[in-house]
Amino acid sequence: MFQKARIKLTLWYLSIIILISVSFSIVIYKGFTHELTRIERIQRYRQESIEEFRHIRPLPYRIDPEVLEETRYRIRLILTLVNIGILLIAGGAGYFLAGKTLKPISEMLEEQNRFISDASHELRTPLTSLKSAFEVHVRNKDRNLEEADTLVTESILEVNKLQMLSESLLQLTKYQKQNGQTRFEKLLISHILVDAVSKIQSLAKKKKITIHYLPTNIQIYGDTYGLTDLFVILLDNAVKYSRMKGTIDIDIKKSDGQVIISIKDFGIGIGEKDLPHIFDRFYRADTARSKSKHKGFGLGLSIAQKIATLHNGFLRAQSFEGKGSTFSVYLPVKKIA
Repeated sequence: MFQKARIKLTLWYLSIIILISVSFSIVIYKGFTHELTRIERIQRYRQESIEEFRHIRPLPYRIDPEVLEETRYRIRLILTLVNIGILLIAGGAGYFLAGKTLKPISEMLEEQNRFISDASHELRTPLTSLKSAFEVHVRNKDRNLEEADTLVTESILEVNKLQMLSESLLQLTKYQKQNGQTRFEKLLISHILVDAVSKIQSLAKKKKITIHYLPTNIQIYGDTYGLTDLFVILLDNAVKYSRMKGTIDIDIKKSDGQVIISIKDFGIGIGEKDLPHIFDRFYRADTARSKSKHKGFGLGLSIAQKIATLHNGFLRAQSFEGKGSTFSVYLPVKKIA
């Protein structure tokens, strides 16, 4: 599809360029031939005058009509060759530019198709599980109330998974649609972190995890809700993959016009081969993280990265399997127009 569109766009480029080139060639040819015709007409008039009035001084030279015709032919030939040259150069340049023009669209379509495919796969898993459980229950002739209660409980868990997935997809779509259209305001980074910590405090208490951080008066420009979501995602991951009675350290510092907020846990960590892919959508590490009881959909870090990008920042991750992970958010201090 991309190749066909590229060829079609190239042909449109060529049509426009050739139309302009041929139009200019016609104007140039008409101008030259008009001048030659004018010279020929003046010469003919002078020649006729010489024959009629002998006292007129003869012309110093005379242009042969064959030379005039040959000149016209040469002009046509040169203009034709120039147009062929323009056609060839424009064809190559048009094909190249068409590729450059369509590449972002092609990448966007590929990403969209991949997203739809991945989302469909993630939705199909809990739905298949629900369907299978109901089919087994219906076929069981000796089913009782206890089995029905178990089925309902398991079904609610699967429905909760579907709800979490749909919410994550909506959240990702929301931040993808913004693309720099969010209105930023001056914020205290400490206020954002306090809000984010309060949202995951109940989960941290269940695992008796302590979160350490020192308040700071560093200010940045950003969207309150977006940045809160970003730190909730990172803190939620840190708590989920930390060991019981563990600690999470939050460090805030300024460096080269940036604020760096680092969230460090001492949990199970991420494998070396998985680390480059953790910000990919629907990617789940094939390590103890994916084998733990906290099974996500692989969307959280992708959403966090998108939020950081919208704030003209970025995310970095460092991790050692079995020793813990550090996620650092780099955000500009000054507002970027």
